[in-house]
Amino acid sequence: MKFSKGTLLKLKNKNKKLKPNKYKRLKRETLRGQIKGTSERPRLSVYRSNENIYAQIIDDSNSTTLIACSTLDRSIELALSTGRTCNASRLIGEKLAELSIKKNIKKIVFDRGPYLYHGRIKALADGARAGGLQF
Repeated sequence: MKFSKGTLLKLKNKNKKLKPNKYKRLKRETLRGQIKGTSERPRLSVYRSNENIYAQIIDDSNSTTLIACSTLDRSIELALSTGRTCNASRLIGEKLAELSIKKNIKKIVFDRGPYLYHGRIKALADGARAGGLQF
């Protein structure tokens, strides 16, 4: 089920029975339909919770996760007091870029999921760019 932005807004505004989680899933599926990761340009997928942030580099053609990194990793967790800051997200982006360059991955496609490109999501993307990844 892929919807355009206008259709999603109509569903959100007119249909009060549409649950927020269902709206978020529809929004994510619409965005995911446009973004595909290949072996040449894998997809950087981001998940953000209230406490932590998680990022993976995924090859959609083989359905495999190439690299994963989060604020729960032992080496990163010791350097941070909390995982809910922009500094933690930037550190995750830099660590992910470092790991991906070791595996010869330099070009990626950024998948922000249902989140706005703002705050911790933007900090992670800036950290990945600073580490050497090209979006």
